[in-house]
Amino acid sequence: MYRWIRVLSNLTRIILVISPYLEKCENPFTEKLWRAQRAAMNKAKKILTHFRFAESLYSTQFSRTQSIHKQVTHFSHLSPPIFTKIQSLTNIFYINSHNQQTIFFSSKPESFLEIFSSDDWPKKLKKGLEDLNLELTHETVMYVLKKLSKDSKKASKFFKWVVEENGFEPSSSIYSLMLRIYASKEFMKEFWVTIKEMKEKGYFVDEETYKTIFATFRALKMENEATALKHFYERLIKENAMGDSVNEVVEVIKSGEWGEEVENKLGEMEIKVSDNYMLRVLKELRGKGYPLKAHRFFKWVENSLGFKHSTITYNGILRVLCWEESIAELWSVLEEMKSVGFELDLDTYIKVSRQLQKNKMLGDAVKLYEHMMDSPYKPSFKECSILLRSIATQHTPNLDLVYRVVNKFEAAGNPSSKAIYDGIHRSLTSLGKFDEAEKMVETMRNSGYEPDNITYSQLVFGLAKAKRCDEANKVLDLMEEKGCTPDIKTWTILIKGHIAVNEMDKALLSFAKMMEKGFDADADLLDVLIYGFTSYQRTIGAYKLLIELAHKTRLRPWQSTYKNLIQKLLGERKLEEAMELLKLMKKHDYPPFAEPFVQYVSKFGTVDDASEFLKALSGKENPSVAAYQHIFKSFFDEGRHSEAKDLLFKCPHHIRKHPAVCSFFGSAT
Repeated sequence: MYRWIRVLSNLTRIILVISPYLEKCENPFTEKLWRAQRAAMNKAKKILTHFRFAESLYSTQFSRTQSIHKQVTHFSHLSPPIFTKIQSLTNIFYINSHNQQTIFFSSKPESFLEIFSSDDWPKKLKKGLEDLNLELTHETVMYVLKKLSKDSKKASKFFKWVVEENGFEPSSSIYSLMLRIYASKEFMKEFWVTIKEMKEKGYFVDEETYKTIFATFRALKMENEATALKHFYERLIKENAMGDSVNEVVEVIKSGEWGEEVENKLGEMEIKVSDNYMLRVLKELRGKGYPLKAHRFFKWVENSLGFKHSTITYNGILRVLCWEESIAELWSVLEEMKSVGFELDLDTYIKVSRQLQKNKMLGDAVKLYEHMMDSPYKPSFKECSILLRSIATQHTPNLDLVYRVVNKFEAAGNPSSKAIYDGIHRSLTSLGKFDEAEKMVETMRNSGYEPDNITYSQLVFGLAKAKRCDEANKVLDLMEEKGCTPDIKTWTILIKGHIAVNEMDKALLSFAKMMEKGFDADADLLDVLIYGFTSYQRTIGAYKLLIELAHKTRLRPWQSTYKNLIQKLLGERKLEEAMELLKLMKKHDYPPFAEPFVQYVSKFGTVDDASEFLKALSGKENPSVAAYQHIFKSFFDEGRHSEAKDLLFKCPHHIRKHPAVCSFFGSAT
């Protein structure tokens, strides 16, 4: 064993020594050799790790702190498939030597994380650098920063250490992550220093990062910072538009089908490709319709311009390819990355996984999770939980996908938690497999986790979905008997279930019962009730309920609730009620929802209706010129010229004389 470890260690060192010389070579033979050596180095490191891991296993005795045998045999009467699945949940390994639990292995990324998570990190860092061959790569830095992102101070210390003391050159994606980490009152100095560094290095703040940070500043009431960021971002866009060819390249790529014509146009342009340049082009090609073109460009710069892709650009293209039309290319790029020794970084994984889940491509999301759990940059438990929830909340959850996620999570040495059991239980209840769900609850109990509101709410949801609402009501009674008081979410699920099976009266009875128990409706429940009322053509009832709850309980309805109800009211010619909702929206700081009013007034409304709408739209201030333009244009589009003129003479003088308004009427003004 030790002899093999020494051999592999020496092999890895030899590859590290010769790699700089191979990278400098340009001919095809050395290019292939460079790729081969990168792959060999990656494999050698993995084999060496496995040997060390195996050696530590060999010298460590396995035992358990408590018996699982009773928990498993208790369910031996279950059908083989279900028994096998549940049994897999309870197979948690405990490593014990002389009755003391020991952690015998830590990957290099985890080593950095362990060091910088501690308060005495300078001492641990010195020892870690002496004892371990810690390597700073893009993937490692991204991994540690993502893991430390909730602790801005520690993340900042790590970032400054890798940059200032080790000469690490951050990519634009790492800088973007640091901006999100620094987006708080405490770290404003670091935030502006970082964004200035990005600008000086020619890095671009992408739209997604800008919007995220802008929303964060607004949520933290940092209006001055939000305004400054907006001005900075707008200025940056203008400067970049004038300073390089990114926009021109993107226009050429988007202009038509990829082929010889597109390649010739690109070939005629003087494109100076860099990692940052590639990222900026790829970011402009995100979204449906462009992934395949992005992939063709990715390949073209390599084959035609001789650009050697790095881990940064590989991760950049993966963020573009997470769509149905380009999923084959995503897996191809991932395999190619592995062959040259690069890894998917944690930030890219999270973004790609979320997009796959959003696109309902859950099989690919699970496959990607399995891939990531086999890498050194394992996702957190939170990502496992989110993926399980995405699978479970489908109309017909795929249990095989659920168990693949759970098995991979446990194979990494993680014990099953309450959230894991809940993820499986949610899928079983949603599928109507209530017997299996009950057995899962028993397994959960035997593992030390008691059912709570989440567990019971999932059962209520499953029963309601199966149109067994009377049984769902009994679950709420059972909860109270067990001392587990139903919360607002549980009541909402029950009420939603009644509405789904056309039992609006029972839904209202449940709502009244909930109010009697001291609960006030929240925005989620109000939306469910409004949907129920409008489904039964009781739109005025929905309006009265919203007004009453908004005034009496100071409830702030969702923007979508307002919009849906306004459209329903206007559809029934209830302009006055819709106008009241528009005013209430403004009080709740929502942007004005003008379009349906303009359409209604221009078709059916009077001049007085138009005036009242403009007042409601603006509140205390005078309506904007654009608002008047919009409604004048709509009147003319409907052929109601006389109403447009009558409204004109009711307008303030500055509106009547404005050139944009005068253009509608000519000399009439």
